[in-house]
Amino acid sequence: MNAEAVKNIAKMKNYKRIMLKMSGEVLMGEEEYGLDSDTVKRVAEDIQEVVDKGIEVCVVVGAGNIFRGVSGAAEGMDRTTADYMGMLGIVINALALQNALERIGVQTRVQSAIRMDSICEPYIRRRAVRHMEKGRVVIFAAGTGNPYFTTDTAGALRATEMNCDAIFKGTKVDGVYSADPEKDPSAKRYDHITFMDVLTRDLKVMDATAISLARENNIPIIVFSVKEKGSFAKAVASKGKFTIVTN
Repeated sequence: MNAEAVKNIAKMKNYKRIMLKMSGEVLMGEEEYGLDSDTVKRVAEDIQEVVDKGIEVCVVVGAGNIFRGVSGAAEGMDRTTADYMGMLGIVINALALQNALERIGVQTRVQSAIRMDSICEPYIRRRAVRHMEKGRVVIFAAGTGNPYFTTDTAGALRATEMNCDAIFKGTKVDGVYSADPEKDPSAKRYDHITFMDVLTRDLKVMDATAISLARENNIPIIVFSVKEKGSFAKAVASKGKFTIVTN
């Protein structure tokens, strides 16, 4: 399928509500770990650009810039404890993104799957929907609230619960490749690919649970590079480079 046909598929969707899923590493910028304030500000401005188009946006961000549960478990830590520590890292990133958004005038709410009433709301589906209907960006924190589930799965789950039209997966590369393009220069880039191809070829788009959930609920996943300013709005407008994953 050629690039023009792929863009026509995306244009068939008149997006009303979408999910932005990002890894925590995106917020590091060029730092080795933690948060880069300039990068967080740029991501917030990218989200604002989409919100200003009248599209309802919710966000799930990872915590790889702070702590990875799987890495902790690999070093001998109990996996459940490590995953809960990762969930706390997600809350830190969510609060940083909320602060950056509100500093540029975007109303935002953070809802956590683990109750932290002093700093954010608990996750309540109907309340989250109402926030978005009022034009607020909702950032879902603490993953699913359960160990052994990734933020990819949390993103697909929340997108399903919110009746999102699509999941936009912001990564370091401009789409889905047959292999890691940073390690394999001959890796093939796909403009369009099916959920089943992703699963059978074990392509590292999102984890298998997230892909299966999106497939069952027929929610397309648009994979794009979030490293460039304005790339989120371009992907939403079916411009620039991206890969669309559908049934």
